[in-house]
Amino acid sequence: MSSDLSAFEKRLLNLLQTGLPITQRPYAQIAKILKNSEKTALNKTRGLVKKGFIRRIGPVINWRAIGMASTLVTASVTEKKLKNVVAAVNSLEGVSHNYLREHHYNLWFTLRADSQDRIKAILNKLSKRFALKFLSLPVHRTFKLDVRFDAQSDGKRLLPSRDMQNTERSTLSTIDRRILDRLQKDLKVTSRPFDFFDDDFEKYDCLLHIAEMLDERIIYRIGAVVNHHKLGFTANAMFVCQICEAKAVALGQELAKLNIVSHCYQRRRFPGWPYNLYAMMHARTHTDIRRHIEKFIRKQKIEKWELLPTVKRLSRPKKIPAKS
Repeated sequence: MSSDLSAFEKRLLNLLQTGLPITQRPYAQIAKILKNSEKTALNKTRGLVKKGFIRRIGPVINWRAIGMASTLVTASVTEKKLKNVVAAVNSLEGVSHNYLREHHYNLWFTLRADSQDRIKAILNKLSKRFALKFLSLPVHRTFKLDVRFDAQSDGKRLLPSRDMQNTERSTLSTIDRRILDRLQKDLKVTSRPFDFFDDDFEKYDCLLHIAEMLDERIIYRIGAVVNHHKLGFTANAMFVCQICEAKAVALGQELAKLNIVSHCYQRRRFPGWPYNLYAMMHARTHTDIRRHIEKFIRKQKIEKWELLPTVKRLSRPKKIPAKS
């Protein structure tokens, strides 16, 4: 739990989630901010990895900017079929998250591929194999995509969000693709984590390309992905509600402001499922989540909504190759 961490470790965790400085020795710069030594910053970071507070250190990639399509998929799966369906879904290259939620539609996973047509073909194949209907809910608008947990809050709030709207870019250079491929292998906790290449010029060029991809929002940030349960965020749920198109932007922006919301999207509906505004929420308890939601729906006069608590995480995030 976060109570096991020192004040220094909590501050370090927050800085590491915000993102590594794109310099040859990023931990030296982090240490300077924390008024300590590079050696201490490195040793403490390694300790946080060893104790399980940090799952990995790597990039948050804007998949749309490199030509990838994505969607959220749901299905209603019986207990008898669940094990085999989960195994099949987890074996797909483009699945990054897979969750069991408390609802008739109990299976929820994210899927990426080269195109929406490819996604449709994958889901059609799954549907035929298991005699189930897999429903795709692609994003129409993104209001928030910023998964960073405040290690100093004891599970009460997420770190303030930043503007992370998608930008478009159709092609990547050869070195961009090499860098993205290397970043997805996760960064080692060393004094020079960006030294991917042997040649000194390439090392310098690598930093320039990473900085450029950050500026162009191809990469949102390169930082720590934490185990939020160990930080006190032991409850999470997906909130869905029905809103009219005229109010979509205003309500989406208001929902994204809640300090327990990590993701917020407007998505496509499907027959029998009228909900088009989604948010992922994290807190100490489900009571805390419900309190925030009930305040939001009263203020915004939302009539049709549901809360889908997470029952179980069914897969570990996988590294998905950048489109070549």
